[in-house]
Amino acid sequence: MTTTTSRLLNLLSLLQTRRDWPGALLADRLGVSHRTVRRDVDRLRQMGYRIHAAMGPDGGYRLDAGSELPPLLFDDEQIIALTIALQSATATGAGIEEGALRALTTVRQVMPSRLRHRLDAVGFTTVAPPGEGLGAAVSPDVLVALSTAVRARETLRFDYAGSNPDAVEHESTPPRRVQPHHLVAASRRWYLVAWDLDVDDWRIFRADRITPRTPTGPRFTPREVPGGDAQAYVSARFKGSAGVNAWPCTGTVVLHLPAAQVLPFAGDGHVEPRGTDRCLYTAGSWSWAALAASLGRFDAEVDVVGPPELGRAFATLATRYAAAAR
Repeated sequence: MTTTTSRLLNLLSLLQTRRDWPGALLADRLGVSHRTVRRDVDRLRQMGYRIHAAMGPDGGYRLDAGSELPPLLFDDEQIIALTIALQSATATGAGIEEGALRALTTVRQVMPSRLRHRLDAVGFTTVAPPGEGLGAAVSPDVLVALSTAVRARETLRFDYAGSNPDAVEHESTPPRRVQPHHLVAASRRWYLVAWDLDVDDWRIFRADRITPRTPTGPRFTPREVPGGDAQAYVSARFKGSAGVNAWPCTGTVVLHLPAAQVLPFAGDGHVEPRGTDRCLYTAGSWSWAALAASLGRFDAEVDVVGPPELGRAFATLATRYAAAAR
């Protein structure tokens, strides 16, 4: 026999997973009578939850948004997911570290000891991958303003710091005018994908360099992001590709190293063993010279499989490096 508190927690969890729940189905899932479900719904209402009830054979219950935040009830898995997400807040670049820390402290104060022990067992520290740096924090107010404009499909005006985040634009500089479509988090930074009305083309703006202006402009009809996927579009642009989400220059070499020694440093490249002391490695970059130079990090003999452009890039770099050595 479950306790009332446990049953209320299960009922609330069910109501949060779908919009409408027939009363009979709720009773069956909880293993109680329909009358008990009605009493438990009344208890949740007294706690501040707005639960709409529809009468009749097709009636049921629906959890609505309220005007105040009622007491929150979480099951064990939800609490663990919430605390891990709060500990990972430093990786978002959203400038919410202090708020996340206070929220984590509040959750831990009321957390059962059994859950604290489980969380302590998966304690971790967030570290940026090599080359990504710490990113740039974005004010939560800016993220809210950008997200609101995206959702409302309203033209956005903002000042943009450009390549120098410390630069201050002159007061007479007109604001950028864009139709915001998506907000994307990548490599510990936030980016706004938008149609720039002044250049009549797609642009990607770093959110930490944006200072929104008010009011927003007129509503617009959404366009389709190139490729139909904002995340893939941003990833493709990072790779120097204007089309598909792939490196514009991809080549294959034989590295005179065991595959096990190459895999930890292969990144998004593909590694295939070739015996015990060699492997086939396929990777990409934004230019042939950049790809050839990146292969030097393995500090091993390299045999170029193809294409010819990669071989010519090695020759160009060899000339440059020889001149630098002299």
